[in-house]
Amino acid sequence: MKKLVTSFKCLAVLSVLVLGSCQNESNEITQHETVQSKVSAADLKKETTPLLQSLPETVQTQLGESKKNLEKYLKNDLQIAGVNVVGNISTQKGIEISQKLVSDRDQFIALGNIMDPSSVKIGRIGDLYSGDDLAIAQEGLKETVTEQIKSGTHVLEIAWEGKNGKFTTLCFYNDSGIIWDNILGGLVMMDTRGNSEVSNNSAAKVVSTWYKQWWTASWLWGSKRGEIGYQITIYYSGSTVSNADVSDWGYISLGKAKSESKVIKKTGAYGKCQYALGLCTPTGSLSFNASKFSVSFSGLGSNIVSNGTKSLYP
Repeated sequence: MKKLVTSFKCLAVLSVLVLGSCQNESNEITQHETVQSKVSAADLKKETTPLLQSLPETVQTQLGESKKNLEKYLKNDLQIAGVNVVGNISTQKGIEISQKLVSDRDQFIALGNIMDPSSVKIGRIGDLYSGDDLAIAQEGLKETVTEQIKSGTHVLEIAWEGKNGKFTTLCFYNDSGIIWDNILGGLVMMDTRGNSEVSNNSAAKVVSTWYKQWWTASWLWGSKRGEIGYQITIYYSGSTVSNADVSDWGYISLGKAKSESKVIKKTGAYGKCQYALGLCTPTGSLSFNASKFSVSFSGLGSNIVSNGTKSLYP
């Protein structure tokens, strides 16, 4: 009986040793796979072919204007120090590496409105984002580059320097212009006060009038990137409103937008509408709450959100 007990003890010890060995081997494999799946700009360069032509004029202009606007609004906090053409992405593996690199937690990214320097944040993705925000940001970046980066897309490295030290980002482009860069695409230019316009009531017999308000986001090189807005129109006779309607819109290139509006008073002394508008870069998320009739932003990223009401009188 004692021999049997001893045998069981030996078997138990052996099982623990074998299990421990298997777990260690499994951990080593997992760690090895993690290391293997990590890619770098050097890996991307292996999947590109040299470009014989110089940078397209459009890309040169976009980089030049971006540099001017960064110098104007951010001063020495962030500046373009130089660019280096990498080549033409020529393989499917190159596309996949590009997608991984853009959303990698160790890559640099920026967010905010350069016309409001206090809103600007610059750093590694894994330092600026965490938890759900990190997941939203990485998924948004992956979706953006999956849609935009194709075989034949060109890539260059942009060298940056500023209060975060020196670092580089990958900038993807084609003959039509810049497609995506984590800094150039993560930042926006926008006047948070918005714009407004009122119809001209100088005509002798006016039966309607309207009011329009909108907010615009631009790329760093100045061209429009997106817009949200609404327009309310009232129909009246004398000082009495007989009807009212409202329209809304929202769109952004490489980002997300939402717009909702409704009339809450359409007859009487005035017309009134309610609006819920928002736009953001890919690293954030927008949601519309029907019960509160409002748009809200979550995550991190450059964004404009405007919820409110507007009354319009004859």
